[in-house]
Amino acid sequence: MKIIIDAMGGDHAPEEIVKGAVQAHQTLGHDLLLVGREADIRRCLRVEGTENLPGIQIQNADDVIDMNDDPTLAIRRKKDSSMVVALNLLKDGEGDAVVSAGSTGALLTGATLIVRRIKGIRRAALAPALPNMGAGALLIDCGANAECTPEQLLQFAYMGDLYAKRMLGIGSPRVALLNNGTEEHKGTSMHQETYQLLKQADLNFVGNVEGSQVLFGEVDVIVTDGFSGNILLKTIEGTAKFLLKNIKEILMSGLKNKLAALMVKNDIGALKKMMDPNEIGGTALLGISKPVIKAHGSSEASAVVNAIRQAAEFAQSDFIQTIAEHIDDMRMDSVKDEKEF
Repeated sequence: MKIIIDAMGGDHAPEEIVKGAVQAHQTLGHDLLLVGREADIRRCLRVEGTENLPGIQIQNADDVIDMNDDPTLAIRRKKDSSMVVALNLLKDGEGDAVVSAGSTGALLTGATLIVRRIKGIRRAALAPALPNMGAGALLIDCGANAECTPEQLLQFAYMGDLYAKRMLGIGSPRVALLNNGTEEHKGTSMHQETYQLLKQADLNFVGNVEGSQVLFGEVDVIVTDGFSGNILLKTIEGTAKFLLKNIKEILMSGLKNKLAALMVKNDIGALKKMMDPNEIGGTALLGISKPVIKAHGSSEASAVVNAIRQAAEFAQSDFIQTIAEHIDDMRMDSVKDEKEF
């Protein structure tokens, strides 16, 4: 298994990306191809004491796509950027998956234009696993598509359902539509039409879910447009940081509280770990014809390790083939025709 790493993407690139890649190679055993400015990558490898480590290769790419770059223009004009070179290597079969912590928009655009979508898929979607009071819930989409049609959301629901089955081991995922109320008539006309499609589809559709319900383990797949999904995801991440920071301040505020902190130290640590995005590592771009993993922009080494682990598991699965085999089920006219029949 060879994983291609965009070594220059992310807030802490290339240092944390390279550090995480080295740790992943040592613990997981996968071969890695680091793409980026060779001099910078070698400097980071020297710091880690692994400049000539077998199983880690370097592909030079002198340019970098910045977070502020226009995604489409950057992909088309920065041909020698680490992200574009990495995606072309994947397209050409030089590796089994790509991991990048770079610009989400550029990665989505590059994956769509270079690697290409699965035939029949209208839009690729980001689908991170959210922690909850159950086994976790898949959020699809969380930022790849700001505006969506009902048919695109239908495809997201099917992809999320299949991903939850294949990758998360959930036998019959409970699929819900993110909305501003649980009643069937809630939301915009787009939400109402999507509701009817999901209701008719061959899915375990349980209706609408509100943002306040998603962490309580009542649903397994949350379907939404990328705009709403990204707000939900960032709100959860921000709330988690806010609560953990305040809990720490309370527990450190006096001798009595410090003694209490010692007694619940392990429990607080487990909660912090559960809410830490670094523990998940990244999210697959579902709908792309080869495995592309988007790591968090602020990924540190531990997150990179987990993203590489996720990329390898995704590449070893039959998920992409399974999506291709179920394309006919995901068409809006197919769902409506089946209902009429």
